[in-house]
Amino acid sequence: MTTKTETKMGKPRKDEARKLTKPVSFRLTAADHAAYLAKVEASGMKPSEFFRDAVLENKTQIIARPKASPERGRLLYLMNKASNNINQLAHRANVDHLAGVISEATYNRIISELHMMSHYMKAIINDVD
Repeated sequence: MTTKTETKMGKPRKDEARKLTKPVSFRLTAADHAAYLAKVEASGMKPSEFFRDAVLENKTQIIARPKASPERGRLLYLMNKASNNINQLAHRANVDHLAGVISEATYNRIISELHMMSHYMKAIINDVD
């Protein structure tokens, strides 16, 4: 006769508290995935066992990202708005150029100026905080 904690074959069942029921997933680049699999292979464990062991036994080193300042958040908001306007201006210049409303020289000057503004904005973002 089998008990509630045994299967018909006599193998003990996992009690409810020890069942693995909550999945965790994450994505990796191809290079990171290869590095991950190499570590898993070297450990002799299955990938899920390796990950559980690394995380639950604190065999990881977490480097917290610095929290963005409120000023950076506001700057990003304004940059997004300005980027949208730059895109609208570029689109309008392109439509007008194709329609023959503005000359090639004017079109090239507009696009060049918009490109410089965009480049400058991207450079500024890296210097905030």
